Amino acid sequence: MMDQGAAHRAALARSAALASIAVALFLAVIKSWATWRTGSTAMLGSLADTALDLVASLATLAGVWIAAMPADEDHRFGHGKAEALAAIFQVTLIALSAAGIAFRAVLHLVEGGQTSAAEEGIAVSLAAIVATFALIAWQRHVVRRTGSLAIRTDSVHYQSDLLLNAAVIAALVLDQFMGLSQADPLFGLAIAAWLLWGAWRAGSDAVDQIMDREWPEERRQRFVALAARHPELSNLHDLRTRSSGTRDFVQFHVDLPGKTTVAAAHDIIERVEADLCRHFPQMELLIHIDPQGHVDEPGNPLVEADEFEKLEKDPE
Repeated sequence: MMDQGAAHRAALARSAALASIAVALFLAVIKSWATWRTGSTAMLGSLADTALDLVASLATLAGVWIAAMPADEDHRFGHGKAEALAAIFQVTLIALSAAGIAFRAVLHLVEGGQTSAAEEGIAVSLAAIVATFALIAWQRHVVRRTGSLAIRTDSVHYQSDLLLNAAVIAALVLDQFMGLSQADPLFGLAIAAWLLWGAWRAGSDAVDQIMDREWPEERRQRFVALAARHPELSNLHDLRTRSSGTRDFVQFHVDLPGKTTVAAAHDIIERVEADLCRHFPQMELLIHIDPQGHVDEPGNPLVEADEFEKLEKDPE
């Protein structure tokens, strides 16, 4: 069964995905009309990006829906990595979109051509900016509440849409009102480069989750500092952290006196787990108890490094 907090976070993530689909549909319709009216390469690039945004948003919805499913017999760690897979799919679409825009812009530069109906194209771009601003505001709220990787990645390319639509306006103004006929394809190339940069940045978080990258050092240090507040524990080692969707997974070994009874050790670990999970509410924690003086894997610095000792040496 999913707890109420997890259910609420899942509902928020789905609402953001549905909102992005609605906005993408709206933008695709008005940009199709504007591309037909203006003949602008920059507007065509914006339309192509919006069409892929729609596909990516559908992938986001599927990703957050699957990721919210509770753990089952075949997926005992849950389905959180569905968000990372959705993010990778989005990044691939963004890269393909950028390549297509760049190709069309180069053809425009070689063959020449001019845009038309600039006022209508500008009006459509302004409407797109307003709609995108509203969507990004909701996505940011959802990411703050859920930490959803798929929604965060979805938001990345909608943020790039703001610059993209501003670039379309600038291209139309320069082309139609200032006679700079090459401005439109040049802006199209700039948009393609921006999208590729955004794809590179957005893909890094997804790859980190798929590869089970450790938490950022600052977050790890905060976790160790909280564990160190429990004087019963000593020699916290073999600390392993990772994230999957909106869930975090942490495990570590800790020393307790060899004469501690099973019942007493259980009570200590229960208190420690309750405290740490209170500070990291979306975390699943596994603590292994070693008798003091025990060495797990001699010579393996990743296993034997005492996190408490490292914290004392470098409290920052």
